[in-house]
Amino acid sequence: MEPLLQSPAAFDVFGIPTVIFSVLIPVVAVALFAYIIAKRLAPIVKARPDYRFDRPVERVKNILKIWLAQWRHPRYMMAGVLHIIIFFGFLILSVRSTELVIKGISEGFVFPGLNTFLGDIYYTLKDYAATAVFFAVVIAAVRRGIFKPERYQYTEAYPHDHTWEALLVLFFIAALMVSESLFEACHVAAQIQAGIQPDFLAPATLGWFFKNLLVDESHAMLQNLHIIAYYTHDIVFFTFLCFLPLGKHFHVITSIFNVFFMRLDKGNIRPVRYGVSEDQLDDLESFGVKKYEDFTWKDVLDFYTCADCGRCADNCPANTVGRPLSPRFISLKARDYAFSHYPLMGEFVSGGALIGDIFSEDEIWSCTTCGACEEECPLGIEYINKIVDLRRGMVDEGNVPQSLQKPLQSLEKRGNPYGMMEKKRADWTKELEDVEVKVLEKGETAETLYFVDSCTSYDDRMQSVAQANARILCAAGIDFGILGKAEKDSGNEIRRFGEEMLFQDIKAHNTEAIQNSGVKRIVTGDPHAYNVLKNEYTGLPPVEHISQVILQAVKSGKIKLSGVTEEEKDKVFVYHDPCYLGRHNKMYEEPRSSIDCIPGIRRVDMLRSRDRSFCCGGGGLMLFYEPTEDERMGVRRVKMAQQAGAHVIVTACPFCLTNIEDGIKVAGLEGKMEAIDLGELIAKHIIK
Repeated sequence: MEPLLQSPAAFDVFGIPTVIFSVLIPVVAVALFAYIIAKRLAPIVKARPDYRFDRPVERVKNILKIWLAQWRHPRYMMAGVLHIIIFFGFLILSVRSTELVIKGISEGFVFPGLNTFLGDIYYTLKDYAATAVFFAVVIAAVRRGIFKPERYQYTEAYPHDHTWEALLVLFFIAALMVSESLFEACHVAAQIQAGIQPDFLAPATLGWFFKNLLVDESHAMLQNLHIIAYYTHDIVFFTFLCFLPLGKHFHVITSIFNVFFMRLDKGNIRPVRYGVSEDQLDDLESFGVKKYEDFTWKDVLDFYTCADCGRCADNCPANTVGRPLSPRFISLKARDYAFSHYPLMGEFVSGGALIGDIFSEDEIWSCTTCGACEEECPLGIEYINKIVDLRRGMVDEGNVPQSLQKPLQSLEKRGNPYGMMEKKRADWTKELEDVEVKVLEKGETAETLYFVDSCTSYDDRMQSVAQANARILCAAGIDFGILGKAEKDSGNEIRRFGEEMLFQDIKAHNTEAIQNSGVKRIVTGDPHAYNVLKNEYTGLPPVEHISQVILQAVKSGKIKLSGVTEEEKDKVFVYHDPCYLGRHNKMYEEPRSSIDCIPGIRRVDMLRSRDRSFCCGGGGLMLFYEPTEDERMGVRRVKMAQQAGAHVIVTACPFCLTNIEDGIKVAGLEGKMEAIDLGELIAKHIIK
C-alpha cells in the first residue's frame, strides 16, 4: 500500500519546512497589496466630495442586479456569457482558494459546514466551476488575442494597447484553475493507489481528467506535483491580487463599490459643488474641473473601475461618426494620469490643466450628453457629469467654441439661442384659425401650461409642431395656455453647455413665471424641456410630455383617430427614440402606443431603439456646434431607418426632427423617406 501524500503544511524541501513559505507568501502579498491600495486611495482622498450615501436600499438592489446578477453583460452576448461564467466561477472558487491558503498552514483544514453533505455539494460545484472558467478563459484569450473585436482596438487618440494585460490576466486565471484541479487530482490519485476510498471528483472536470492521467504515476511524482501545484496556485493567487490595482483589472476590486455608488437618478446634472447652495455660487472662485483634484472621489473611482471593454465607445454616437471623442479613452487617460501623478513609489506630482494636457477641447465639446455610454456600461461608470464639469471649467476660463458664442450671447440677452425678440415667441399662434391659445399674462390663467420652448417657438419648420400640439390639447378638451414673452429657454442645453450661472438665472425666471401663472400641470412636446423642468427645476406642478397626453386622451375616448390615409397605407413607419425622452426619462412605450392608436398603421422598430437608440446629434447646444466628423449623426440615423424598411420616421422632439430631416436631404433620400413629429401625425388623424 502506497502512503498518502504529505500536505504543504507537513512537507519539507532540503530540510526546510514548506509551511514557512505557506505563511510568508500571503503575509508579504497582503502587506504589499495594502500598500498599493493605500497609494491608490490618495487621489480619491484629495478629490472633491460627492454625495452618494443616500437611498441605501436602492443601492443594495443595484449591487444585486447589476454587479451580482451581471444584468448588463449579456447585451453583448458572447463576451457577456464568458464574463458571467468567469465571474460566478470566481465567486464559487473564492471559498476554495481561501481554504487552500489555510491548508498550507493547517493540515486538514476545512471550513465549517463543508465537512457535511454541504461540502459534497460545494466541492462538486467548484469542480465544474473551475472547468467552466478554464474553457471560458481559453475562448476569451483566442477572441481577444486573435479575432480582436473592433471595440477593443486602440487609436492615435490613445495608442497604449492593453491587450497584453488582458491576456496575462487570462493566463493567471487559467493557471489558478489548472493548479487547483491538479492539486486535488494528485491527492485523489494517491488515495486510489493506497487502496482507500478516494474523494469524489466530478466527472468530465479538469480534476477528473488529471486524476485519470496521473493515477498510474509514481508516488514521488504525485507528491512533487501536489506540492508544485499548491505553491503555483498560492503564488499566482497572490501575484494576481497585487497585480489587480496596477491596471484595468482594478475593476475586480472596485466594481462592487462603484455600482453601489452609481447615480440613481437620470436626467439631472450634479451641482457645481456639493455643499454649496445655488445662492452661494457667486462666492466660488472657480467653476468646474480644471485640474485633476477638481474631480469628485466618485469620478476617480469611475476611472479606476473602467474595464476597457469598449462598450461605451461602441455605443457613443460621437465616436461612431468620427468625432474626436471616445468615452472609453476619457477614463483610460484619466486613470493613467492618476497612476503617473500618484505613483506607487516617490512623491506625488502636481499636474497642469487637464484641457490640453490629457483632454482636448474638441473631445469634450463633441459630446451630445445622450447618455448611451452610461446606459451600456456594466459597471455604473458616469460620463455626462464629468463632461459638463470640464465644460464648466472651460466656460469659466472664457474658452468657448466660436460657433457657440453667438447662441450663448443670444440666450443671455433674449432668452433664446436665435436672438429673436421675446414678443415673437407666441407668433406661431397667429396661424391657428381653429384653436384659440391663451397667453397667460395680466391675470389670465389656465389649468395646463403648454411650455413650448425656444426651438418650437422660433424655428419656422418647428412652429407647425407647436400648432399640432395645440390642436391636440384643444381636441382633448384641456384648458391650456402659454407663457408667451414671459417664457425663456428651458435651459436644458445651457446647463449641459457648462454655463451654470446663466442656467440659474433662466431657471429662476421661468419658475417665477410658471408659479405666477397659476397652472396645475405642465405639458411640453420638447423632451429637453420635459427633462429639465421635471428633473432640475423645483417647486413646479407635474410635467408631462405630449405623448402621455395623447395616449390618455385616446384611451379615455376624448380623442378619436381616423385610420391611415390612402397615401399612408403603403408606408412603413418607424419611431426614433429621443435621448432625453428615452434613456434619460425611460419613456419608450407612450409614443409607440400613441402611433399604434392610428387604425391600420404599420410600425417597425430600428435595430438600435429604446435604450440603445442612436442620438440625432442635437443635444447640448449641438444644433449650433460645428464639429469635425466623418458623417452626420442624423444621416447615420436615417440610414438605420432605411435598413429597417421604413418610409416615415416619427420623432417626438424638435431637435430630432430638424436633424433627421437634414439627414434625409444629405443622404439623398428625399422623396423616398420623410420625417414627421408625433404631434403632427396625431393631429392629422384627429376626427373632429
